[in-house]
Amino acid sequence: MANTKNLEHKERKAAKRKSRAAAPAKVARTTPRGSNKKKLKSLVRGATKR
Repeated sequence: MANTKNLEHKERKAAKRKSRAAAPAKVARTTPRGSNKKKLKSLVRGATKR
């Protein structure tokens, strides 16, 4: 994206929208989002019993 420092607010918004439209489409995800997060459900459930 070009430098938008010297543009007015509406011009900057239009430039950003134009660059987003020109960008290639993102590839579909192969794994679900958040699949690398630590799964703490069982640990949390055990902590409430104590």
